[in-house]
Amino acid sequence: MRNLIVILVMFVTILGPSAVIAAIGFASINALGRNPSSAPKILIAMIVSLIFAEAIAMIALLVLFQLFGR
Repeated sequence: MRNLIVILVMFVTILGPSAVIAAIGFASINALGRNPSSAPKILIAMIVSLIFAEAIAMIALLVLFQLFGR
């Protein structure tokens, strides 16, 4: 039972930031398609958003390993 809970929590922990990364990529491509001259501003915002999404994923995995570690 404990292993199933760990697997489900890891799945949610990985799925959340992955969905955020996909949404960021979709939004940035749409924004670049509408206004290509604003590429530097879009790139900076995209990189910052990706860093935060990855940081949330890493923190969630660290908490998960701390709670369910043996």
